[in-house]
Amino acid sequence: MGYEVVIRGGRIVDGTGVAAYSGDLAIKDGAIAAIGKIAERGAREIDADGLAVTPGFVDIHTHLDAQIGWDPDCTPVSWHGVTTALLGNCGVTFAPCRPQDKELLAGMMETVEDIPRQAILSGLPWSWEDYGGYLDALERLQPGINIAGLVGHSAVRFYVMGERAVEEQATAAERRQMADVVARSIERGAAGFSTNRFAPHKLPDGRSIPGTFADPVELTDIAKVVASRGALMQAVGADNEVLRTIADAANGRVLFSYGSGGGDLALARQRRASLEALCAGRDMTAITQVRASGMIYGLQAGLPVRGAAWSRLRRLPTLAERVAALGDVEFHGQLMAEARANGFKQNLGTPVEKVFYLGDGPTPAYTAGEEMNLVAIAQRSGEHWAETFLRLGRETGGKALFTLRMFNADLDALAHMFKSDCCYPSLGDAGAHVTQVMDAGWATFVLSHWVRQTSFFTLEEAVRRIAAVPARIMGLEDRGTLAVGKRADVNVLDVERVAELHPELVNDFPGGAARFIQRSLGYKATLVNGVVNVLDGELTGARAGTVLRHRA
Repeated sequence: MGYEVVIRGGRIVDGTGVAAYSGDLAIKDGAIAAIGKIAERGAREIDADGLAVTPGFVDIHTHLDAQIGWDPDCTPVSWHGVTTALLGNCGVTFAPCRPQDKELLAGMMETVEDIPRQAILSGLPWSWEDYGGYLDALERLQPGINIAGLVGHSAVRFYVMGERAVEEQATAAERRQMADVVARSIERGAAGFSTNRFAPHKLPDGRSIPGTFADPVELTDIAKVVASRGALMQAVGADNEVLRTIADAANGRVLFSYGSGGGDLALARQRRASLEALCAGRDMTAITQVRASGMIYGLQAGLPVRGAAWSRLRRLPTLAERVAALGDVEFHGQLMAEARANGFKQNLGTPVEKVFYLGDGPTPAYTAGEEMNLVAIAQRSGEHWAETFLRLGRETGGKALFTLRMFNADLDALAHMFKSDCCYPSLGDAGAHVTQVMDAGWATFVLSHWVRQTSFFTLEEAVRRIAAVPARIMGLEDRGTLAVGKRADVNVLDVERVAELHPELVNDFPGGAARFIQRSLGYKATLVNGVVNVLDGELTGARAGTVLRHRA
């Protein structure tokens, strides 16, 4: 047969949910050629003894739309077993785009998703007008993983309505024109359409982004052209009535984001019941974060207090200078005076009692109890919480990081949501909020916490939920499971070791702009279309990904 790769002696977890079994897996021409006991040797052999062999993971909520322009390897998701990523979520995309509108779309992406505007403008070729042209540009980049994209409502509205897109309702003629633009985008390869009704997502001038308050009739007009082409509708921030309207307009697939509530198990039960009633009889799927999520604080990241002294600390150009500044007794006193006077800089109303230290162990303490709460640590030390924050920053050379548990703060409530067949782990937001949040290792956390540490999911069920299910949602028939004839997107991993490492701030965006990255442990190899993309945690530079164009 002339196999290119044989993965030998692994525990095959095929993504369908059936029990794992021992065997070999052979690859030829980028596809799975055989599974079982394989006598013939491959041109490359991977020893999987004691390791799990799984389909590559499918990340259906990313914002890599800009980053792929200068990082076609799509880190950090490629370090976490992801072999396919969906771009264009939350209604914000860079196409369609008239030449004069690129700064407007870049500015919107900056304020909504915390991706630096100048990096966007300088790091992308901007050689397109329609969405198909954007996908053409991505193909020329030779991505390291497979890429698909949704066309975004905000960009479509700007393209059709101009400045009126922000606050006015569309005319019937404009609704038809938008539906036509979306239809052409899908016919040129877009996987579907995304919309955003979350009012806090703002333009640089403070107004909510286009589409936030659009008449649902506009969405149903678009939903009909999306469903008739077998594509996907994605909605963020929509209430159940709007979601139901979208789904019922044409009986198409609908993807949306959902949470467990405010950390209350009783509320999570209510939300699950509401979710299941909404999804009953409809092809609708909710996704949510896999753990408590929110802002990251630290000397290398965001600071938790507003004030002149804290702003001065923030503006110091290097981490070493910030750490050194804390040794200045007078400056330290100014910081503490402002902290006592101004209090904690809340985000969406979340108090300082929800700030947790990620610890100094080899992996972040994402699930730690109240003993790692910043206020509790301060009380044990007889300090104000801001003093504890500064002290730990100083003692660790600036490496100490803290996370604000804003969303899915209670893992018991989240577990209740995950018992539903309507709610799936995802929502890593890779490529967005790049100096604020780091959830891109979501798939690794599913394996380390929800499988190994708690046994909430079996390995087989977890892999089904992070590979096969999202592949189906995207309409991918040749990925997401391990079967002869399917594309060889494959992970070889150690279930007993797989873990996220601590987030790190690096300055590798265009112009030296900063972002968080997060590496992993436990991945022996990740193959994309039969080619080894990551080996022992390091990128190989193979870049064998492809742009997955929807076939209407």
